[in-house]
Amino acid sequence: MANIDNIRNFAIIAHIDHGKSTIADRIIHSCGGLTEREMKAQVLDSMDIERERGITIKAQTVKLNYKARDGKNYILNIIDTPGHVDFSYEVSRSLYACEGSILIVDSTQGVEAQTLANVYQALDINHEIVPVLNKVDLPASDLEKTKTQIEEVIGIDTEGAVPCSGKTGEGINDILEQIITVLPGPKGEGSGDLKCLLVDSWYDTYLGVVILVRVIDGKISKNMKIKMMSTNQEYIVEKVGVFTPKATDINQLYAGEIGFITTGIKVLSETKVGDTICDAAKPLKEALPGFKPSKPVVFCGLFPVDSSEYQKLKDGLAKLQLNDASFSFEPESSSALGLGFRCGFLGLLHLEIVTERLEREFDVNLLTTTPGVVYKVYMNNESVIDLHNPSSLPDPTLIKTIEEPWIKATIITPDQYLGSIIKMCQDKRGVQTNLSYSGNRAVVNYELPLNEVVFDFNDRLKSMTSGYASFDYEIIEHREGDLVKLGILVNAEPVDALAMMIHKDFAQRTGREVCEKLKDLIPRHNFMIPVQAAIGGKIIARETIKGFKKDVLTKIHGGGATDRKRKLLEKQKKGKARSKQFGRVEIPQEAFIGVLKINKEK
Repeated sequence: MANIDNIRNFAIIAHIDHGKSTIADRIIHSCGGLTEREMKAQVLDSMDIERERGITIKAQTVKLNYKARDGKNYILNIIDTPGHVDFSYEVSRSLYACEGSILIVDSTQGVEAQTLANVYQALDINHEIVPVLNKVDLPASDLEKTKTQIEEVIGIDTEGAVPCSGKTGEGINDILEQIITVLPGPKGEGSGDLKCLLVDSWYDTYLGVVILVRVIDGKISKNMKIKMMSTNQEYIVEKVGVFTPKATDINQLYAGEIGFITTGIKVLSETKVGDTICDAAKPLKEALPGFKPSKPVVFCGLFPVDSSEYQKLKDGLAKLQLNDASFSFEPESSSALGLGFRCGFLGLLHLEIVTERLEREFDVNLLTTTPGVVYKVYMNNESVIDLHNPSSLPDPTLIKTIEEPWIKATIITPDQYLGSIIKMCQDKRGVQTNLSYSGNRAVVNYELPLNEVVFDFNDRLKSMTSGYASFDYEIIEHREGDLVKLGILVNAEPVDALAMMIHKDFAQRTGREVCEKLKDLIPRHNFMIPVQAAIGGKIIARETIKGFKKDVLTKIHGGGATDRKRKLLEKQKKGKARSKQFGRVEIPQEAFIGVLKINKEK
């Protein structure tokens, strides 16, 4: 059993691409966690999609042994966290399992928006922080400027900041020494009753559900009977282990340690992240505070292109949910697209990754509808409905008000781009709350409706600032808005997959753009097809797709308007009217994709 004073639990936090996973590699290598032959770049990013995109999606843990310069042996438990705003729930629960954090700042880029968000999360739970200035081997590195920014923008003392390079390995030993001296050891009673925090859980094909735990008090051992406090279920521990980074079986985990257990659970829903685990023989009176479950904020419909792949899609979604409990889905049907699922995500990157994994791992061709957010609809009879899908909006006469989610956004940008960013935020109904400067970089805070941000805000921000601006957000509240449902009708039939909730001021313009786009994308039929945009029963935009015209008069020779010609034209007119009445307009898949792209281009 290790002395609890010689354990250090810490998370690695930083903005995207500032070098978290690379520095974790160097630390693992210098502590001898893996041999030279076993090492590979981003060793903790195990998913193919993480390695391809060069991003971390799931937080990963490693237990290492380190012999310090003072001759003592220490145990280091590292958690490498994601940097993207969509996965900030992974960061928050990783921080709860630790006492300190290493804050990595790229010395060529300085402080970015996600740096701020992650640091504030760590400071909120009283973490000690070791600042690390990465990428000192690059010619653009500016240590003094970066230190000044950290002090001005975040307010952390940088006297003990460690300059290092994840690429060359320079400064890694200094980081390890700072971890030992600056970060506190865990507090906990080794001899007390078992008190344990459930940090994460995922599904393994061979072992069932694997549970990542942080032992607060007592110890957890093999064959012990444990109890989950939120469900009151009891289980027997079949396996106890740690990641070194390879999974290694041990007999016991003691107070202050992080490791994993398996108990033969087959479904993830039985393991609630943030739950308290205790000894079934000595149950605790009160549970640990835990943390808020992650709530999906972006919803969209996923439909198989080929309706025969519906079951394949359903199986794929169920398997993905085993490893990603933050993603939700429920069946829905659409008259235009057939059977599919309404899925909830934490953000657009999360949506992109789930759809890419479905297409890659389960070989399903997908069609996604317009992403939307969750609206709160207050009815006249005092009931409240959470609206995920615009097509299920109740009759407007029964609705009192509609509220939409708002976010608090932090944008950090070089000041030459500030004007265009402010204009974009104002166009998206934003309210500026703060503006401050650190050197030539502006930190601007806005309150914005999530609906305006969710689609293309980040892409446009990056393109208008040549990639230099960074953006982070958190949801603050729902606010009342002048929102309407924009419906699209093709040949007088509503197309539910194209319905969208939109602010009244933008409805006319968007309706016109959608109609123009559909006019180009829906092929001509034998009859004329009206394409209309409507709010309730009021048509606000219309385009007409002309029908093919067959010349029925070619066989009649001679000029002039005769009764015979008129009869033939009347007959053709009636035939067209009949085919319009009974004819079905097939809307091609390109039309749905084209309408999705309109929002991107706006």
